[in-house]
Amino acid sequence: MEFEIFKNRISKLKKMQLPGESAHRKLAPLIRINELEKIDMSKRNPQEAGVMAVFYPDIEMETRLVLILRKTYKGVHSNQVGFPGGRVEESDKDLRDTALRETEEEVGIPQNEIEVIKELTRLYIPPSNFWVQPYLGLMSHTPKMIAQESEVEKILEVKLSDFLNDENVITENLSTSYAKEIEVPAYSLNGYVVWGATGMMLSEIRELLLKI
Repeated sequence: MEFEIFKNRISKLKKMQLPGESAHRKLAPLIRINELEKIDMSKRNPQEAGVMAVFYPDIEMETRLVLILRKTYKGVHSNQVGFPGGRVEESDKDLRDTALRETEEEVGIPQNEIEVIKELTRLYIPPSNFWVQPYLGLMSHTPKMIAQESEVEKILEVKLSDFLNDENVITENLSTSYAKEIEVPAYSLNGYVVWGATGMMLSEIRELLLKI
């Protein structure tokens, strides 16, 4: 979709009701749904994080979305695709501030160049024990992105048309740090399988965008 068309339509999201958990469940692995139903949150004491879904025009004025491939490390989200973002720090005013700061740190987009359009539905991630608050952001120009060497293996610039294409909603058999050979709903984007919490948050974004 041409960016000017997208930009003119995106403001409609500000007043739209969030689909929330119903959208999350469409991309939730069955093992995750079962786990969430059994969790006693009063005993978990989760940490908090903020992430940003940034849409922007590429040099051909087509709309794209920023995702990142995380570095390989000793952790449950090693070498997975996600949004720019991370955990709260004491200097952050709120989770919106966290998401903007982390996006600048991880992909080099200045905080003041992102217009935050909407706060999305927060999501609990059991393996890492985090509440994650996603935001949808918009840029008016093509960003010059630089991957944070310590955190980001690769920046993925996803075409909006690919994200909204039904053919890229897939089912994949995967092994994770906590389960072996499980069947999961996912997206196929830029040659990567995007699933789990990121897939669930993308599902809500996709549902909103299809409505406009």
